[in-house]
Amino acid sequence: MQSLGLTGLLKIELPARTIALCDGGFFIWNGDTYRSRNDLFGVIASIESLAEGIGDEIPALELELHPPGTAAVAELSQPGYQQSRARFWVAEYSPVTGLIIGSPDLMFEGQIDQTTLRLIRSERTLSTSVVSTAERLFERNLGNTLSPGFHKSIWPGETGHDNATGLKVPIAWGAQGPQQSFTPRGGGGGSGPGGRGGTYINFD
Repeated sequence: MQSLGLTGLLKIELPARTIALCDGGFFIWNGDTYRSRNDLFGVIASIESLAEGIGDEIPALELELHPPGTAAVAELSQPGYQQSRARFWVAEYSPVTGLIIGSPDLMFEGQIDQTTLRLIRSERTLSTSVVSTAERLFERNLGNTLSPGFHKSIWPGETGHDNATGLKVPIAWGAQGPQQSFTPRGGGGGSGPGGRGGTYINFD
């Protein structure tokens, strides 16, 4: 009986380099060598379970890498990395020969959306969001795209968004965000019949 092993193959095509990672050892497939460690981006820490999108929800892939301590923050999260092509396969291989058997199954193909470097004690984690290429179909308002690359396409040389990583407030990307309306109710300082001081805020 032939025994088979499974491995994940991750390929990210950045402007100046191509990252080819696997989850252990090394594999050669389709002219590329997939290794378990990259000199700049380190190793694969985790990959989120894949799920299909429903309705107006676009499937996305969340992955985490453990870069080495010598990797510079500017090298890990450059503005030009956004919209770089990223693909993930699951492949069968022979434990005896170490060779890929057949053609790996393409599980996800998309583009880099955002990278965030987190420092927890002595561990560095690079969280990377990979969105489907169909995400562009939802870009109804390009002026609301808060990526450094898009920002510089409007204002060349302006670097205000380069270091805006790890933000906690969610902002709509590529689509117009919800409008907020502020409606004062009651009189200020108790003026008017039955009025009470203070202002109430409605979010429609």
